[in-house]
Amino acid sequence: MTPEQALKHPTWRMGDRITIDCATLMNKGFEVIEACWLFDFAPSQVQVVVHPQSSVHAMIEYADGSVLAQVSVTDMRMPIQYALTYPDRLEAPVPKIDWAEARKWEFLPPDLAKFPLLGLAYECQEAGGSATCTLNVEDEIAVESFLQGKIGFLSICEVVRETLDRTPVREPHSIEEVLEIDRESRVTARELVQGRVNAVTA
Repeated sequence: MTPEQALKHPTWRMGDRITIDCATLMNKGFEVIEACWLFDFAPSQVQVVVHPQSSVHAMIEYADGSVLAQVSVTDMRMPIQYALTYPDRLEAPVPKIDWAEARKWEFLPPDLAKFPLLGLAYECQEAGGSATCTLNVEDEIAVESFLQGKIGFLSICEVVRETLDRTPVREPHSIEEVLEIDRESRVTARELVQGRVNAVTA
C-alpha cells in the first residue's frame, strides 16, 4: 500500500498521521488507552468494533445490558464543540442525521492478525509505566517514515514492535523522565527505520 492509497479514508477527512493510524487501527488503540485513563477502566473493559458507516462514535454498556450510543454525522466539529461548551448543547454547524433515510449499520470484530497494532496498544496499557509513551513515539516515527517513503506500510508495525522490545518499561516519576523516555524511544525507532533503509539500498 502506498501513502497515497492509505490516505484515502472512505468517510473521514483528517490529518495525515491520524489517517494512517486509522488504516492500521492504531487510532483505536490510542482511544482504548485514553478510555482507560479517563474512566478508570481496565483494558479488558474497553472493546473496539469496526463500524464502516462511521455514524456510531461510542457506546457504553450498563450492568443491566442496556447500551447508550453517541450517534451523529461523520464530522468532528460537533464533538469538539460539545467539549468546549459542556455541559450546554448548542446548535452545531453540521448537518443532522435524516432518520427517514434507509441505512444499514454494521459492527464487526477487529482482525488482530491483520491489525496487530491494536493488540499492541492493549498490551502496553496492561504493562503500564512508560509502555504507552513509547508506543506513541514509535508510531509517530514509523508513520512519518512511511509517509516519507522510507519504509513500507507493513513495516510500521514492525518498527513499533521492535522498538517496544528494545525499550525497557519504567515507572516515570516526573515530566523530565517522561521526556527522556520519549527521546530515547525516538532514537531507537529512527535507528530501526534507518536500518531498513540501509538494507533496501545495500
